[in-house]
Amino acid sequence: MSAAHDVRFLDVFKGQPKAVWITAFAAVIAFMGIGLVDPILLSIAEALRAGPEQVTLLFSSYLGVQVVAMLITGAFSARFGAKRTVVTGLVLIVVATLVCAMASSIGQLVALRAVWGLGNAFFIATALAVIVGAASGGQQAAILLYEAALGIGLSTGPLLGALLGNISWRGPFAGTAALMAIALILSAGFLPKDGNRADRPKVRLLDPIRALGHSGLLRTALGSAFYTAAFFIVLAWSPFVLEFGAIAVGLVFFGWGLCVALAGVFLAPKLAARFGEVGGTIIAVLFFAVLLAVMAIGSKPVVVVAVIVSGVASGLLNTLFTGTAMSISAAPRPVASAGYNFCRWLGGAVAATLVGHVATWFGSQHAPFAVGAVLCVIAAGLLSLELRTKADAHQVPAEAVLVGEEF
Repeated sequence: MSAAHDVRFLDVFKGQPKAVWITAFAAVIAFMGIGLVDPILLSIAEALRAGPEQVTLLFSSYLGVQVVAMLITGAFSARFGAKRTVVTGLVLIVVATLVCAMASSIGQLVALRAVWGLGNAFFIATALAVIVGAASGGQQAAILLYEAALGIGLSTGPLLGALLGNISWRGPFAGTAALMAIALILSAGFLPKDGNRADRPKVRLLDPIRALGHSGLLRTALGSAFYTAAFFIVLAWSPFVLEFGAIAVGLVFFGWGLCVALAGVFLAPKLAARFGEVGGTIIAVLFFAVLLAVMAIGSKPVVVVAVIVSGVASGLLNTLFTGTAMSISAAPRPVASAGYNFCRWLGGAVAATLVGHVATWFGSQHAPFAVGAVLCVIAAGLLSLELRTKADAHQVPAEAVLVGEEF
């Protein structure tokens, strides 16, 4: 299945319903939260007297809770409705970010980031399903919109974090709380009301795990987990290697996020059209591996350039992985999204937790980048198995093919 390579990007903006735009705006703000703390990691470490291993817990607590919560988002949405799920997530994010701005210790900040991650779990998986279900132009257009929101959020998050963090490390959290409050008001006021529960598909708590019983979705999810681990190695560890001020780090990651947005929206469809979704993903993840290898041996100026260019690889991979995950199995979209995102963000959570320790174990600040390169090669290997499976399927006589699977 293709990831939006039959849809022109400008056509995506035509005639989209209000619910899609409101959800996309909220998604931009939600994804800003991922890179928001990047430029202020050193400031937080200095202000709260914390080491790198403690500060990177701001990523791992956020992602760790998000990973576990992803398993219940499908069941929660099926029981209470998409709008209630989105609004619940946004309320949790607003409260957590506001209190983050008043935290007095690294422990408090880590705990509040966990609450933030819980809110994000409710929001992210549901937002993708809402956009896919409501967007005109079908799944392909919806994925482009979602990835555009992701790219804009990832690029503006570090910039906002740098500008407000230059005043105080508390500023970015207060700014995000204000923006999320706007998204909350819009979502509560203008998203369509949830229908009757009887009209919604029944989703059991373990359905996302059962959905991963589909070999194609499982390989895609595991490949994405290894890639996302490498993605968060770049995001969480680069500021400690570069040792720049908040503004400089913010500008580096603004360039990175801009590459994520442009590659995800404009280049990914072309790559998928030329080599297929799986083939394009293998090329992109190997490109990312090369860039990480360069970061592992390069000087600071080389690392800066490689970090920015790695945004191209990440933009391609975000779009291609999402497109494959949403179309490769017969599972309902919210269930497939929850199972896929569970694996995807688990990779990020593990990487963010261990990245500081990896540098200590190997006695080198650049060692985490080398580990990230290896993880990307493993992801490419998993995807190659999927490519071989598809090739073998094409060789099976038509009458021998069983159509459909049960979950």
